[in-house]
This record gives sequence, structure tokens and C-alpha cells, in this order.
Amino acid sequence: MNLRYFAAATCLALTATKDGPSLYDVCDPLLLAPHSGDAHLSKFYRMALCNPALRALLRRAGLAELKEHGRLEALRTAILRARDDATPDWEAAGRPIADLLDIIVLAHPSPKPVSAGARVPKPTELDRVIRACGAHLLRSFRRNGFLPTYAAFNLIGDPDLRGREFLTALTGLNSRGYKNSTFLFNLARIFIARSQVGALVNPPWTGIAEPMWAPVQVRHRSAYYDAFFTEALLGFIETGLAAPHEIANARGAISEMVAFCLSTSREDVRSRDGGPFSVVTALAPAPHPRFSKFFAQIKQDLGFGIYVPDCDTTACSFSAATQAGSADPILDQPLLDFYAGYQVRAGGNEPLVTVPINDNIDFEGGIVTWIDNLAGERPFGNDLDPTLNLDVLEVCLRNLARWKVLESRERLDTVRRIIGFQRRLVESGAFSNPRSHIYYLPELYCAYFGRCFAAFQALPPEARKTIDPDGAFDVIRAHVLAYVLDEMLTAEINPFDAALALIALGHLGAEVASFAPALACIVAQFGEGGRHGPFRAYEWNKMKTPTRILVGGPEVTSAFVLMGLALARKAMVKRP
Repeated sequence: MNLRYFAAATCLALTATKDGPSLYDVCDPLLLAPHSGDAHLSKFYRMALCNPALRALLRRAGLAELKEHGRLEALRTAILRARDDATPDWEAAGRPIADLLDIIVLAHPSPKPVSAGARVPKPTELDRVIRACGAHLLRSFRRNGFLPTYAAFNLIGDPDLRGREFLTALTGLNSRGYKNSTFLFNLARIFIARSQVGALVNPPWTGIAEPMWAPVQVRHRSAYYDAFFTEALLGFIETGLAAPHEIANARGAISEMVAFCLSTSREDVRSRDGGPFSVVTALAPAPHPRFSKFFAQIKQDLGFGIYVPDCDTTACSFSAATQAGSADPILDQPLLDFYAGYQVRAGGNEPLVTVPINDNIDFEGGIVTWIDNLAGERPFGNDLDPTLNLDVLEVCLRNLARWKVLESRERLDTVRRIIGFQRRLVESGAFSNPRSHIYYLPELYCAYFGRCFAAFQALPPEARKTIDPDGAFDVIRAHVLAYVLDEMLTAEINPFDAALALIALGHLGAEVASFAPALACIVAQFGEGGRHGPFRAYEWNKMKTPTRILVGGPEVTSAFVLMGLALARKAMVKRP
């Protein structure tokens, strides 16, 4: 995508013929005028949706449906309910917006098919990319004092969040501020998607993982990110391609990141039986997330002030620390005992999932996302993501002996029920449906299953048999391999897609010849990141509420490419 595209799209948005009331025609009289209702709703509207650039683009984005007086009045009444009621009926307030959301048409990427026959790059070409990615990570860590990741808002929203899912989220979230942001962002995305502005904020791209186009991206740090950067640097060391000074620098960075995960980001909570437990929070207290003062204040003002611990960040942090050889006593806690209290049991504690926007899948046996802090806060309600459950399973397999899983019937049952959840998901085919996932792409699920499968294969045969007596891992492996080989790699991909494919194929023991399309893509696109790094920033994970928020960065792409190429290189060296 080039500047000419964005210039043309901007021109069309600024000169479009207005057909019906705009977002500002609807909201300005209600949210900019003085009122005695909820102050945050107006603050959010002014800060997030009334900035001069967006206002200029959307001022001509009228909605024809709102020329109907009854529909316009219903929408204004809904906004007044959200503004003025002490405890709004969010189902009623959200209904007019939900009905309008169902008139917009959004779709997931559908890459063009490609012909077979990609050239397998030479080993020296792969080594060059690995060294460049490793050097990029170390250079960034030295310059910043950490490895940054970025968040970017895509205001057109997620294709899976339509009217029904919007109401599900609006009624299931706990924080009033988070409800407000979800309410207004989803109202705005209707005007965006039905106007020329949609082409500007959501341009087409190659592959599946979305490039991060936004001119304003929020740099920050989280233990979740540090855990994966730790894995990437461990992989760099294991390739044997790092110079002696790079090995020393990598070990120093790993030590600091593990400490950030287990100490700086540590938070004490209570397990379901009331006992104390130490977990890892999504965002450590200021100043550790490294937001600028500007964005830190905006985050607070927009309703994102409270972040609570989550099961995924805890699992990934424990896993990375285990791989790095940490002896921190926090790792001795049997996480399975804690996770058991957050595991869904059909007919029993199903209300654990208050935001079931992916209820096309069977939640039984899955672990929910968010952990109540000591104050009992859970601003995001709770949801359940399949890929998160792979991270939980992977850390349990890595710590099987430490946590005495095989000696405990309860812990073994928790593990088997997670495996059962994954098997049903994959055998149904739902794993390849983006709607099944809250925070990740199906392609990322494939890569993370590869990590999980590798941890499973590292166990002694008897342990594998005890954990998985029915061969679920092999069943899932076959389905995931088929998806990567027959769906992902038969269509156009970008470097991040390619890295995910290699991580899956390398861990799952695929034929080396099948690596060719992914390897060729990475080598061909090497250097696309310009001054920011070897590669561009792509979508790693995302939020679907309050709108589509992407998380990634050039360092993230380097980390995943490094991990994928390291696995491919290892398999190629072993090939007879």
C-alpha cells in the first residue's frame, strides 16, 4: 500500500456527498452540551471521536437509515439512556446500535490462491535473516531498556462483532467506562464502515495478519510480551548464530525480562478456595508499562484505568521463566490448582463466561481469561479463548514433575479436560473460524499448538500416555497440519503469516519441503521494515472490544520470524 492510495482515500472521504445525519449530528447535541448524566461518556466522546482529524473525515459520513425520523429518535433515546441512567439497561440502550451494526458488511481477509513451486532459500539466506532479527531485538533492548510492543486502534471494528455480539459484550462487561467505550466505538464504526472513511482506516493487505497502519500507535510493555521475547532470544542462542557478545547481551536481556515477569508484574490474589496465590498481571503499575505521560493520561480518561491479572500472561510468564532456568519460588506454586477454579464445567459454573461472543464453541473444560484482583474487580467481565488455553496447557506440561500432576487425580483431571476442550474444538473445525477466537487468529492458534505439542513430545512416553490416553494430541496435530498446508500455504501470505506457519510446521514435524512457501516469503520481504527493523509490524493479538485494537510491532515480527526460522533451520540440518 502506498501514499497514493491513502491520498486518494482521504480525498474521497473529505469530498463525499453527505446522505443522512452524521455521527456528530446525532451526538453533539447530547454529549457536548452540559448535562448531569455520566461524565465519562461525554469525555470519551470528546477525546476519542471528536479529535480534529477524525471529525474532518467523518463530517460528511451520513447514514441514510437515520433520515427515518423514528430510527433517529430511537438512537438518540438510547444515547440518553447510556448518559443519564444511574444503572442503564444496556440491552435496551444498545439495541438501536445493534440493529444498525447488522446493516454493515465486513469480512475477514481472503487471500488469493497461489501456484505451488516456491524456491527453498539457501541456508545462508536464512542465517542472514536470523542474525538480523536477533540483532534487531538486542539493539532495541539496548536502546529502550526493554523490547517495546505497540497497540493501534482500527476504528472499523472486527468483522465478528455484529449486533448480537455487541449486545453480549455490552451486557457482560463490568466497568461502566469500558461499557461506554464499547457503546460509542461501535456507534462510530457504523458511520465509518458505510462511508468512504472505511477504505482509509481499513485498507486492503496481503495475507492474514493485519499490518499496523495507524499513524498513532501506543508503545507499551507487558509481561506477556516479555515472555515471548524471552523465548525468541533463547531460540537465537540455540541456533549457534549469535556472536559471543550477542549471547552475553541476550542472556542479560532474558534475565531482566524474566525478573519483569515474575517480580515487577507479580500480583497477589485469592484462589477460588480463598487461599493466597501469586499470579502475573496484564499491565504492571506505572511507570513499568512505559506509556508516555500523554498516553497514560488518555488511557485513564478513556476508561482503561484498571487492568487485572489474567491466566494467559501468568501461563506464558511461568513458561518462559521455566525455559530460562529460573529458580524463583513463584514457579513452585501448582498453577493447575489455581486454574481449576477458573475452569468451565458444563451445567455448573458456566456463568464464569460473561462475555460469550464466541459461543459457537463448547466452553466445557476451558479456562477463562481474567483473574479477579484482591478488590474483586474484573472490568472486562470474563471470556474464554482457545489459544489462551494452549498456553495454559503448555506451561502445565513443562512443569508436570514440579507440580506433581501425575500424582494428583484432581490436577490430572484439569489437564485432561483442557485437552478435551481442544479436541472438540478442532474436530468440529471451529478452530479455523476467526469467530471462535477472542484475542488471536486461527493461524496463531496453529503456531501455539505447535509449541504445546513440542512440550508434550518432550515428556516420557508413559507420562504422555497417562495425560492423553485417547491420542487427542495426534488427532489435533493432523487437523492443524492439514490447515496450515492446505489453507494457509496455498494462498498469499505475509512474513508474519509465514513465521506462524513455520512455527507450526517445525514443531509438528512436517516435511521440510513444505516449508518452502513460508521461507520464500520471509526472504523475499526481508528489509520491508526499513529503518524500523527487518520487517513491518503486524497483528500478533487483538481485542474485539471496545473496538478492534491490534497489538504487535517490528520487534514482535522479528521475534516470530526468528523463532520460525530457527525451527526450520533445525529441521533442515537434521534432514538426511
